Amino acid sequence: MEFIIANAKKMEMGNLPESFSVDFDIGDTNDVEITCPRGGLDFGMYLICPGTEYGALIEESDSWTNSATEAWRGNAFRKFLQQYIIEPTSGQDYRTVSGDAHDVFRKIIGNVYDGLFAIPEEKSGIDVGTYRFDRYTDALSGFTKMLKRVNARVNIEIKQGDANEPFSVILSAVPIQNLSSEIEYSQDSKIAINMSESRRGINHLICLGKGELKNRQVVHLYVQLDGSISQKKYYIGLAERTAVYDYSNAESIEDLTTKGEEQLATLMGRKVMAMSVQDVDVQIGDIIGGRDYEKQIYMQKPVVQKIVKIEQGNLSIEYKVEGEE
Repeated sequence: MEFIIANAKKMEMGNLPESFSVDFDIGDTNDVEITCPRGGLDFGMYLICPGTEYGALIEESDSWTNSATEAWRGNAFRKFLQQYIIEPTSGQDYRTVSGDAHDVFRKIIGNVYDGLFAIPEEKSGIDVGTYRFDRYTDALSGFTKMLKRVNARVNIEIKQGDANEPFSVILSAVPIQNLSSEIEYSQDSKIAINMSESRRGINHLICLGKGELKNRQVVHLYVQLDGSISQKKYYIGLAERTAVYDYSNAESIEDLTTKGEEQLATLMGRKVMAMSVQDVDVQIGDIIGGRDYEKQIYMQKPVVQKIVKIEQGNLSIEYKVEGEE
């Protein structure tokens, strides 16, 4: 991987010097911190790694007058999607879209941030059907949730420009790759993994919507053996654990059920897999697997965070999966 410094016009200025250290967080805070000799960077510059989504606009400095180094920080390109809000169409309760994912991206993002994101003209081949965004959701959350329904994910890739041309940031939709058969971590591998299972979470959620007393909306939701949620009771007796979810602003029974399912998913017992992976290149949203032979636990989890560090020219990448703290 080659990291490059670019100016405010997105023109390359040169490779990242070995005297610079970099700490990228993609998937959580979506930002970067760079430590470098004084005068090494300036506001409006970019740090990019072509062929990946590791790129950021430098907009914050921190320095001491008695230090030879200074810190610079900036938002990763993924953060810009997080800071763009999808508003309901004028006169409508929600923003509703349909069709190919790339057409949806163009309709929602358009030319925001002075055209920071370039969306491929060709179709993605991923039809999102008719989709209604949550009210005032950010574009990253909205796109991620929309695409997950059709087993796809957001993809961001930095592309170098031709001679005397600026770099571009390509925003596209691609299928989620399930790499669990090729990438599995267990006692056989030399990478330590942590796998835990809790069976003491809530498995029955009583959801209360709008209305008063006997006229109040009530929905009972239950966790099933496979971890799914339905309105059919599974756990009984000593195994049943119940809680109440108060959502008096529910617009309908369907809205109450949807929000209740989201709430129960955070309260239910769960299996958690945590690992640090440094020998593969996996994208956020792709799926890898982990196995504990002794406890006979096997899980597949999507990658949700990547931490990229450069120290004295040496690159390391740490991956975190869903559920890992």
